Amino acid sequence: MLSYNLSETKEPLYKSLYSHILNDIQCGKLKAHEKLPSKRTLAQNLGISTISIENAYDQLISEGYIYTIPKKGYFVSELESLEQLKVKIIPKPKVIIKAQEKGLSKNVFDFSSNRIENENFPFSIWAKLLRETISHKEKELMEVSPCAGVRELREAIANHLESFRGMSVNPDQIIVGAGTEYLYGLLIKLLGNDKIYCIENPGYKKLSQIYESNNAPCIPVDMDDKGLSIEELRKSGGQIAHISPTHHFPTGICMMASRRYEMLAWANEAEDKYIIEDDYDSEFRLKGKPIPPLFSLDVFGKVIYMNTFSKSLSSTIRISYMILPEKLANLFYKKLSFYSCTVSTFEQYTLSSFISKGYFEKHINRMRLHYGRKRARVIEVIKQFFTEEECRIIENDSGLHFILKFNTKKSDQELKERLSAMGIHISLITDFEMKGTSLDKHEFILNYSNIDIEGLKLALKKIKAVL
Repeated sequence: MLSYNLSETKEPLYKSLYSHILNDIQCGKLKAHEKLPSKRTLAQNLGISTISIENAYDQLISEGYIYTIPKKGYFVSELESLEQLKVKIIPKPKVIIKAQEKGLSKNVFDFSSNRIENENFPFSIWAKLLRETISHKEKELMEVSPCAGVRELREAIANHLESFRGMSVNPDQIIVGAGTEYLYGLLIKLLGNDKIYCIENPGYKKLSQIYESNNAPCIPVDMDDKGLSIEELRKSGGQIAHISPTHHFPTGICMMASRRYEMLAWANEAEDKYIIEDDYDSEFRLKGKPIPPLFSLDVFGKVIYMNTFSKSLSSTIRISYMILPEKLANLFYKKLSFYSCTVSTFEQYTLSSFISKGYFEKHINRMRLHYGRKRARVIEVIKQFFTEEECRIIENDSGLHFILKFNTKKSDQELKERLSAMGIHISLITDFEMKGTSLDKHEFILNYSNIDIEGLKLALKKIKAVL
């Protein structure tokens, strides 16, 4: 007779009984084809209702642990390979999280953070547009989004690019996805992982991880003061060049017109050569008009344009898009249209309304003014602590970071480790080198979009002490 103590259980009685019987079956206490007590007998023995017994037995039957024979009763099922699966102690799963994924502690001053300040996100406008979307687009919100994203959003993006970047784009060329990393994966499937992908060195190391994880050969190509070296690109034998010509990370270099035309000429040398143009923070060129993208200069259909709203709105808004040349767009719909769009229709329609009603352009103009003032304030504070001989500020006309070059005999690694010990997280240009150890440059990256001025003063004081 089965005997269990169910008096202290906090869950429904049938669940507790189910768990006890299941455990006895799995550990071998109840053997295959062994007859179980009748519902009435077990109910009397345990002091619970027959309904609880019936519910427990029904659940075990539905999962295949027991079976019933009419007019004979309930029996334990024969489970193949159960003996090999038995374990006396079930170890607690251990998941190892890499240090950088845990986040920095609150007492660390982070020069590398590229997040925006909370108060700069247009919460009230976004909430209003989301409510309007839910009220007026009930039918559309419940429909499955096309693989490239809802038409309304793609049209809004195309209109914005025409007025802001001077780009003439067919909305059908635009593919919307949840972040550029997802879109890179789609591109590899579209172009093929048998191609050699070239990325800038120094550069964004995550790109190499994305290409390698998709089994695509990835080669870092050195840069000079004009951008990606064409000579080195040709030596690499690469077919796809992944670049950020408007504002390179981390050096901040803006590719000059002569090099842009050289890049286009390189891409036109062979049918399978393409350029992936990452225009990630082109909206924040603080002086003059935005520089025309390579996509606008391309007449042969060789440039794949990519951008994201993570920089212009918030890093937590995982909405990005790519614009494919006509030939690749047709190939995408033929080859990859079975993929579902990874962005919620609620977010797509809300963003579409945000752009088409002029709120996005107003937000960009407001943020450009805000960042221009903040940049000037940060530079002013730096000059209060360091002379030009001690620290040179390497500026560029766009983007939300610049370079601090310190005059010191200490090695880059020593500086970084000593600052880290003092609670200051700061990245070096050499951290983004992908060809092994490079010479010390004493160049540090300062992202200022989310920087606290008072915290900056204290951090600079500590840096000065270390130097």
